[in-house]
Amino acid sequence: MALVRSLATVGGWTAASRFLGFLRDVLLAGVLGDGPVADAFFVAFKLPNFFRRLFAEGAFNAAFVPLFSRRLEQEGETSAKAFAEDSLSALLILLLAVTVPALIFMPGLVTVIAPGFLDDADKFEQTVTLSRITFFYLLFMSLAALIGGILNSLYRFTAAAAAPVLLNLCFLVTLTGVLPFLSPEQTGPALAYTVTLAGLAQFLMVYVVAAKHGMALRLPRPRLTPGVKRLFSLMGPGILSGGAVQINIMVGTIVASLQAGAVSWLYYADRVYQLPLGLIGVALGVVLLPELSRKLRAGNRDAALHSFNRGLEMALLLTLPATIALLIVPLPIVVALFERGAFDRQASDAAAAALAAYASGLPAFILVKPFQAAFFAQEDTVTPLKMASVSVIANIVLCVGLFFWLGHVGIALATSLAAWLHVALLILSLKGRDFFHLDLRLKQRMPRMIVASLVMGALLYGLSIPLLPWLDDGIALQAASLAILVACGMISYFGLALATGAFSARDFKVLFRRNP
Repeated sequence: MALVRSLATVGGWTAASRFLGFLRDVLLAGVLGDGPVADAFFVAFKLPNFFRRLFAEGAFNAAFVPLFSRRLEQEGETSAKAFAEDSLSALLILLLAVTVPALIFMPGLVTVIAPGFLDDADKFEQTVTLSRITFFYLLFMSLAALIGGILNSLYRFTAAAAAPVLLNLCFLVTLTGVLPFLSPEQTGPALAYTVTLAGLAQFLMVYVVAAKHGMALRLPRPRLTPGVKRLFSLMGPGILSGGAVQINIMVGTIVASLQAGAVSWLYYADRVYQLPLGLIGVALGVVLLPELSRKLRAGNRDAALHSFNRGLEMALLLTLPATIALLIVPLPIVVALFERGAFDRQASDAAAAALAAYASGLPAFILVKPFQAAFFAQEDTVTPLKMASVSVIANIVLCVGLFFWLGHVGIALATSLAAWLHVALLILSLKGRDFFHLDLRLKQRMPRMIVASLVMGALLYGLSIPLLPWLDDGIALQAASLAILVACGMISYFGLALATGAFSARDFKVLFRRNP
């Protein structure tokens, strides 16, 4: 049950971050809407986040955490710390090698990721300017990811999970305390500088906490030690295998730039489905990787499989109802969260359609995390690379094909279909190495979760019909309609899940025990 508590810790802080993130996006929607400034800023915001998730939180973390955990388990903290310091120097060199050319050749980079912006010279130039400011976020957040990996390996999850809260707090300060005093032309740069300063704040936060736990890293002269060589050998395949979803989303951004407003619609839809993805998927990836790594390094395969099953159980328990809800009532969610100011009903309809398409792939987006963690914990980044490569190729083909048929909705649907293909390939490979065993408890509980989710979906559909007129009657009734749907959905699902035995009261109580 320690795994469940760790998931609750990471998920709880992620929930706080996502709640503040929703406040941020509500304010952004009112200020920027889905116009050219919004498109420019969202591309500039996605660019460093893409590289961060691809290199730092994807490839680097997938390679670093198992190696650090092995040193920690077998050789002690002194050896693990020395390896972390060598890794820090190596990562900094890599980041500078990426950041400096990117700043110089930013017009070319923006041309690649947003080719549709070339038709609007002002939008293109603004995107280049904002991207040069936000790109420093990659530097700070990659260093923060290394420190976070150390803390997670020590089972100190709180600081790294809480750090993203700072990003949204910085945004809220800018949106409410700074932008009212600036001209419209200064809005984009002010938001871009906020991104970079927030990255610096997050790095400083996790570094201070790591120092308190004896991991105040020095910055030694870069050396190509055997440990660093092994790190880079694992990172290469991990760049694609750990970041396949991010690559697929970036491919979607490239195609979406060909349709005016599509980048913004996909951004707002992405923000909604990222809530359950962050609460469940990110938490699973953060907690399971060191958990499986240390148990496998200690030779305890049965314990690793038990943790793997409990991770899947928690993922399905929370993912299935979220998926059904986003498929059934996407419009009330988007309207209540974003429809005000520059964000009108047309934008709401477009974002809601994209949200439903993304929701169809939500279980796959989340299940990729524990499945990949099972490979990474065994220091295997090559097998996930092969699976991710197929997923990315499929996404590119589907994205282009469906875009010309369904517009921006086709992009979201392509991302979901590619994610399901990715999951299927990972499952087949895990079965091949005898690491995919659903235990009796999970087999018994999974059908009950599905039944409870479907019944909840039917209830939400019935409730949404009389509540639809409320969406046209102002913010208060919009919020009330969403609150009713959320409350009824949660009560019905968890009530049914508890009644059918999809989960037990003991599972819930253990989250709040000091010594589970």
